[in-house]
Amino acid sequence: MDFLRNLPTAPLVVMAIMLALAPFYPEPHLLEKLRMLSHGDLTKPIDIFDLFLHGTLLVLLLIKLFVSKKKSGE
Repeated sequence: MDFLRNLPTAPLVVMAIMLALAPFYPEPHLLEKLRMLSHGDLTKPIDIFDLFLHGTLLVLLLIKLFVSKKKSGE
């Protein structure tokens, strides 16, 4: 958990949003891959990797915020 506490929040927010929304046109990859996942069409390894790539920083940010909130609530 020290790793999460030592991560600077502001750059992580910027990087997570930028990567989650890239490419901006015609549609963000993360949204496209989540839609494919919900329809059961996420079968190709490149699509699974793309979902992982575009969603990792966002998940890391959410975990960091959850851990920070939980720590401040104690």
